[in-house]
Amino acid sequence: MIVRQLTEHKELLAAQRLYESIWRSSTPPVTAELMRALIKSGNYVAGAFDGEDLVGACAGFCSPPAERSLHSHIAGVAPGMRGRNIGHALKLDQREWALARGIRTITWTFDPLVRRNAHFNLAKLGADATAYLPDLYGQMSDDINGGGDSDRLLVTWDLTAGEPRAVSAEGVVALGISADGMPVPGTIEGHTVLVAVPADIESLRATNPAAAHEWRHAVRGVLGGLLTEGARITGFDRSGWYVVERSSES
Repeated sequence: MIVRQLTEHKELLAAQRLYESIWRSSTPPVTAELMRALIKSGNYVAGAFDGEDLVGACAGFCSPPAERSLHSHIAGVAPGMRGRNIGHALKLDQREWALARGIRTITWTFDPLVRRNAHFNLAKLGADATAYLPDLYGQMSDDINGGGDSDRLLVTWDLTAGEPRAVSAEGVVALGISADGMPVPGTIEGHTVLVAVPADIESLRATNPAAAHEWRHAVRGVLGGLLTEGARITGFDRSGWYVVERSSES
C-alpha cells in the first residue's frame, strides 16, 4: 500500500466516489472540484492505494497563520478494507506533510458514539479531546449518521508529543450500559469517571433509531457536561469507556 498526494483529476473523482460509497449520502461529502481547490491553495489531499485501487482518502485545510495548524476535514477507508491500518497510514502521512511545513498540530472532529474512532484517535494516535460540539453539522441524512444530531468531539493532535499514555477503565461510572445495551446514568462524584458508549452505534441507528437517539442525548449530557465543567478526557479504553478526570474545582 502506498500513501501519496492526489494530483490528477481522475484521482480526485475516485476520491469523491470513495467518499460516496462510505457515507452513502444523496450528495457527495466532498467533491472533486473542492479537493482541486484545496490542492491549488496549498492544502492536504492524499490517498492510499492498493496497487491501482484507491482504498482510502483524506483531505484537510490549514488554519490561519497565527495558529499554524491543519484541520483534517474528512477521512475514509473503503468498505471491506478495515483492519489493514489504512487510516493509520493516512494519519502518519498527514503528520509528515504537516511537520515538513512547520505545522505542529492537527485538529479534526469525530462522532463520540463510535467506539473504534474514539479508540483510534485517543488511544492509538494520542490526540487530545478538547471540546464537545453539539449538533455541529446539523441533521445529516447519510447512512452513517442516520439523520440524527451530528454531535462531535474536537480533538487536537500534538505532532511533537511522545507516545500516547495507556488508560484503563477504572473509576466511578458516570454513564454505564445496561444488559440490553441502553445508557444507564451513574454519578460524577469522583476524580476519575467513566462514560460508556454503545458497542455499535451505526447498526443501532439502523435497527433502533430511538435507542440511538437516547444514547446521543445521554452522552451529550454526561460527557459534554463534564467537559463544559472543565473536566479532561485522558483516554479511551478499548472495552468502550471514555476515561475522564475532573478538575478539583468542578
